[in-house]
Amino acid sequence: MPVPIRRLTVALTLCCALLAGATACGSGGAEQVTAASASATTSAAAAAVTPTSTSSAEKQKLAKTRFVANAGLGAGATYQWIVKPWKAGKFKKGAKGRKLALIKAGIAGAFAYNRLQAAVKNAKGDPTLSKAVAPLTAGIEALKGMPAKLRKGESTDAVVNSFDDIINQVKAAGKSAGAEVQNKVPSTSQLSGG
Repeated sequence: MPVPIRRLTVALTLCCALLAGATACGSGGAEQVTAASASATTSAAAAAVTPTSTSSAEKQKLAKTRFVANAGLGAGATYQWIVKPWKAGKFKKGAKGRKLALIKAGIAGAFAYNRLQAAVKNAKGDPTLSKAVAPLTAGIEALKGMPAKLRKGESTDAVVNSFDDIINQVKAAGKSAGAEVQNKVPSTSQLSGG
């Protein structure tokens, strides 16, 4: 029955550590040489288990997949907690539940900004996607201060329009590069985790 590589690596590392520890307790030059060779063996074993790099085609596929996931989460958060309440009039002064809606929108805005930044980073792994998303980086960066404005209730119409415009541009860029983005509403734990 074959033994998984992880178990072999752990066993080899533990054996080397025990051997090094046992030889460190003794005195004399031979023990120091044994400890050094044990350390070299551990390093060699770790190098042998290191995964190989993926091909450029695999990196590109993963880049698009990650881009779609991150951009989808950003789009979903924007729609669910920013655009939808805004359309319902929850951000207007005197609206019932305005404070809570603005706080949720601020958190969702910070989350969306974070996920869009990650999507731009992912897009760099695919040449076509990178070219399509490159013009949007300044617009995405401009969203950085918007969540604070949402939480305070400052110029909500302009802020909501900024988020909505950037999300639509990211979706269009992804679609033009063959990576269609769909809204994916994040869970509460995803929102709080950033």
